[in-house]
Amino acid sequence: MNWKKFASIILAVGVAGAILSGCGATEKKDAADSADKEIKIGATAGPHAEVAEEVAKEAEKQGIKVKVVEFSDYLMPDTALAEGQLDLNSYQHAPFLQNFTQQNNADLIPIGTTILMRMGIYSNKYHDIKDIPDNATIAVPNDPTNGGRGLMLLEKAGLIKLKEGVGFKATTADIAENPKHLKIQELEAAQLPRSLDDVDAAAITMNYVMSGGLDVKKQGIFLEDKTEPLAVMILAARAADKDNPTYKKIAEIFHSPAVKQFIEEKYKGTIEPAE
Repeated sequence: MNWKKFASIILAVGVAGAILSGCGATEKKDAADSADKEIKIGATAGPHAEVAEEVAKEAEKQGIKVKVVEFSDYLMPDTALAEGQLDLNSYQHAPFLQNFTQQNNADLIPIGTTILMRMGIYSNKYHDIKDIPDNATIAVPNDPTNGGRGLMLLEKAGLIKLKEGVGFKATTADIAENPKHLKIQELEAAQLPRSLDDVDAAAITMNYVMSGGLDVKKQGIFLEDKTEPLAVMILAARAADKDNPTYKKIAEIFHSPAVKQFIEEKYKGTIEPAE
């Protein structure tokens, strides 16, 4: 990110003082204005919007007016934020935002974390990742992003080893070591929950864990780390608003006891509060 810089010297001391004084007044005015106005948060329908609505309820108790604007598209919330139609959005992880900003020359940044949506390895046959036998069949998503993410998860679980440096772009061709001689089966992400009776285990993203009605505690045998960039969802703002005190307060409310309790009670381990 490129941040603006300012400078001055002796004869301008008085002017600089006036400028600083004016800036202070402007900042106070901006803080007051943002506290009084209705803050629009964009979120995709489902957990993101539901959690944002709970944040809006808590914000109202603190005198902050928040309106949640729902989207069914995964690009429009960032587009609307960049164009000033939204003040914040809550629906994506940092790598997705970074890709959007690069592709669209947009100046958007994360100002906080919201929820965790961890990919996991699920099984109807085994209760511990260590129990996965030789020659087992493991299903992973067949789309490029989540397929690589699934293979990385298998690596972190100690089941395979990938070529160094491939990261989330990994494909089955990048498997360097497969000591258990696992059979990797690539399936449509939406089919993975239904595949659990036919395979030994599957790497499934949390949205399909939820829609498939899976039980994280009973069927989940290995989950992504809570710091995994693709698992941590963020609250985004325009870079010019990074220090907006009202927006910072909203970011804090995502971590409030009331919102954490809502997430824990409603999603029962599928969606988790971010740290």
